[in-house]
Amino acid sequence: MMEAIVLAGGLGTRLRSVVSDVPKPMAPVAGKPFLELLLTNLVKHGFTRIIISSGYMSEKIIEYFGSAFMGAEIVHEVEAAPLGTGGAVRASLRHCNDDHVYILNGDTYVDLDFVQIDALWKSHKKSIIILRQVEDTSRYGRVEVANNQRIVRFSEKGLSGEGLINAGCYVMPTHSLDNFPEGAFSLESSYFIPLVNEIEFLGHMTSGVFIDIGIPEDYAKAQTMFANVYEK
Repeated sequence: MMEAIVLAGGLGTRLRSVVSDVPKPMAPVAGKPFLELLLTNLVKHGFTRIIISSGYMSEKIIEYFGSAFMGAEIVHEVEAAPLGTGGAVRASLRHCNDDHVYILNGDTYVDLDFVQIDALWKSHKKSIIILRQVEDTSRYGRVEVANNQRIVRFSEKGLSGEGLINAGCYVMPTHSLDNFPEGAFSLESSYFIPLVNEIEFLGHMTSGVFIDIGIPEDYAKAQTMFANVYEK
């Protein structure tokens, strides 16, 4: 069984000027919700159970996907109040049955080699952070990796220039956040960044398609990028 948690609870304020009637992950791309594009890709790669963590306008997501999609089981975890990435993952982990889970952002498409990532997980059983080389890291923050693939440093947003970024996709042991109390916190600033010297986080580079639809400019790019995806 392959399981994934998709974080779809953000308020999407930066995209509100062009998409206001649905939550950001449900923004139409190529005529269908962006979240459908993500879930279709997961199911095609063998995922059989997907937990969708939602909050703002969660009813739109629940009504659209229900309890099954393309043969995969869909589980809905709804936030009563915004929990941040960490709190949302912490709440969703209780639905996981395997010893590890993939975690993805519902507003970001990252082309992943799941075979390579699975092999890395099986070899180390350590948390994996998907990395991407970009021309300007200022929007995302920067990540530094040692030769053994271990992540050694995270830098805050604002550092310009070419470099590696956290692509917002992870593979994590399902017990990773057991010591964190339930409630709102950031997975990045409360878990990865402060514990980088204590816990071995591995970096895995991806060079495929990467797009975050969180701002109007990139949302417009996605329309062209995925124009023919549903015709295949």
